[in-house]
Amino acid sequence: MRDLKMMTYGEAIREALDDALAQFPDMLLIGEGVPDPKTIFGTTQGLREKYGAERVLDMPLAENGMTGICIGAALAGMRPVLVHQRIDFALLSVDQLVNNAAKWHYMFDGQQKVPLVIRVIIGRGWGQGPQHSQSLQAMFAQVPGLKVVMPTTAGDAYHFMLAAIADNNPVLFIEHRWLHHIIGEVDKQAPAAGLDGAAVMREGRDVTLAAFSHMSIEALKAATTLAEHGIDAEVLDMRCVSALDIESVAASLAKTGGKLLIADCAPEMASSGHQLLSKLVLAHGDSLKQAPRLIVYPNHPVPTSHYVANHYYPGAEQIASAVLEMLGRSELTASVIGALQSDLPKDQPDRSFVGPF
Repeated sequence: MRDLKMMTYGEAIREALDDALAQFPDMLLIGEGVPDPKTIFGTTQGLREKYGAERVLDMPLAENGMTGICIGAALAGMRPVLVHQRIDFALLSVDQLVNNAAKWHYMFDGQQKVPLVIRVIIGRGWGQGPQHSQSLQAMFAQVPGLKVVMPTTAGDAYHFMLAAIADNNPVLFIEHRWLHHIIGEVDKQAPAAGLDGAAVMREGRDVTLAAFSHMSIEALKAATTLAEHGIDAEVLDMRCVSALDIESVAASLAKTGGKLLIADCAPEMASSGHQLLSKLVLAHGDSLKQAPRLIVYPNHPVPTSHYVANHYYPGAEQIASAVLEMLGRSELTASVIGALQSDLPKDQPDRSFVGPF
């Protein structure tokens, strides 16, 4: 029987943490700001009061040391969830993640396990700028032994978080801040999710849009407007960065005539789109019937100024415009772009967003 509820992405994260704390007595939830009044944008609200200060706790500004402590706790049989409010802060713990957490299973022939979830947040907004808005998912996805997932929907956020906590090996769980307020369906009785595979968000026959995290929402916006002009785009959510689901992309291309556009919320030189294209060509070299397109951020640090940010971030307009060029339908560009244009600054997701950042 389905147990369907509507909730925001952020509420789904909190619900998953709540259910996991109840299910796994050895789970810890730890991070800078976890129990403070802002409770990681509300995603840990009330959990300290419900499960106690010994299981839901704050930590000092000592990311590398605390990651080592969490790895030790995991080796001792606990299931820590370590939270960084920005992925930028996780850079301070790269040594522990890369040289210890990701390798322990292999160095000890599978006899030792590190069931550790590192929960990090990416995304822009309100002048977060170059040190709080980076998109480093591709860098972490290059580390063998470290699973990297980026769920886009509330349903995936709930089930992926539970699956990550149940996993006996380290998982980097990446949330885009702008997804937190988006409402979606969550079916708690759905079968347990695996941390793999892309998801078809919209079926289509004219072009394949393979997108990552918040760019999947932008791709859906573009596809919805394009459909009003007779163009039917299929949207794939590349929700698992390692390993990429190449087979689903190839299957989609077989339906859409080999036309592919990739949209990623990362600078071009650090985009997982390149890895996707490389693997696709190696495994399905004849699946592409024309040159693919890649919509990504420019190759320079994220600006702080609202005015400069307006020229930094691509979105639905750029995706739709590129699709029209690919299909030889540029005569529709002005009409489609006109329908997608917004007077909101590029670092504000919608008028309901009131922060913090």
